[in-house]
Amino acid sequence: MSKLKRSKITIENGVLTVPDSPTIPYIPGDGIGPEVWQSCQQILDVVIDHVYSGDRRIDWIPLKAGQLGMKETGSPLPDETVQAIKDYKVAIKSPLETPVGGGIRSVNVAIRKALDLYACVRPIRYFEGVPSPVKYPEFVNMVVFRENTEDIYTGIEWAYDDANCRRIIKEMQDSYGITQIRFPDTTAIGVKCISKEGTERLIHAAIDHAINHHLPTVTITHKGNIMKFTEGAFRDWGYDYAIRTFDKKVFTMKQYEQTVATDGKAAADQVLSDAKSQGKVIIDDCITDAFFQNALLHPERYSVIAACNLNGDYISDALAAQVGGIGISPGANINYQTGHAVFEATHGTAPKMAGQDKANPCALILSGAMMLRYIGWSEAADRIERAIQTVITNRTVTADFHMENATILGTAAFTDAIIEVL
Repeated sequence: MSKLKRSKITIENGVLTVPDSPTIPYIPGDGIGPEVWQSCQQILDVVIDHVYSGDRRIDWIPLKAGQLGMKETGSPLPDETVQAIKDYKVAIKSPLETPVGGGIRSVNVAIRKALDLYACVRPIRYFEGVPSPVKYPEFVNMVVFRENTEDIYTGIEWAYDDANCRRIIKEMQDSYGITQIRFPDTTAIGVKCISKEGTERLIHAAIDHAINHHLPTVTITHKGNIMKFTEGAFRDWGYDYAIRTFDKKVFTMKQYEQTVATDGKAAADQVLSDAKSQGKVIIDDCITDAFFQNALLHPERYSVIAACNLNGDYISDALAAQVGGIGISPGANINYQTGHAVFEATHGTAPKMAGQDKANPCALILSGAMMLRYIGWSEAADRIERAIQTVITNRTVTADFHMENATILGTAAFTDAIIEVL
């Protein structure tokens, strides 16, 4: 075995430098969190050792958050936990519960805000054999880039009986002539924030992913037909940034529309055909409600999705349902500029299942595979995904797969089955 160099992951000019034995913090989580984390860690350690013949490993360090953070520090998100993730760049976490009276709405959201993890990245793909409510789940193969810091995540809102709410409504009526509020005395107020800078950095991440992974399309989803100056701006800023920044690598449907207006549809169709044959990424947009329909009827048309926060939440969960549910849906929260990234299962803590050896660890295991890809260890990530497909094909699964004629395993036995394949 070669001598391992243990040190931190660093970033320079947007490129990660990863040592042979990077220190990576983990948060074991609440409810079923510790069980699925134990499974995930076992599998990551086994596959890394096997694929790289002992020349690479991860030096794990535990962090406190959620219930453990409250118990030992009085905070669901201790400052030292945030600082450790800042220092080590990359972390992985199990589901967390926000304790009542913790002072913050959500530990998960607080982590994203503290590290400015502006891109919530969720790859949605089908594993053959998983029961699905749709006829052709295998056609679903998308990566959702959900803006992770703006829109409803700003958390700016007031209850209907809050004095500030009453004052804001009166100011809107008196100073700005707002008459659309039908029931001002019982209306709560929330502020939707969409910025040009926030939009552009998300669009950059989505297009960059499509280019690097040779994916054909990036679709900007929005409700810009109604919210013209927020989600409509998200669409327009996205198009303009794509043209301005990626130039010859992309072709946008905005350019197509302009060509139709100047040269006619036949000429525009030819330009679009040429762009596809040259391997350019096609940047399109779709109103969100239409996207939900299209994702059911024609999912094969989409590869990378760029969405505002709320739309991205709906879309990623709906797509996950098409391929079998969030139990096999990984996720990550990433700042591609600083390199900070927290990988996580997208499901909850399921406290009623805790300690019963029933939890499905796949979402966190696949999030671990995402983490390996992020640090450049794709060979190990590929092996994990193939192993999960094999155990599903063998019909040896946890109960939540709801698979007929299957051998139902507990969390530990399911983990052993994956390791046996590895």
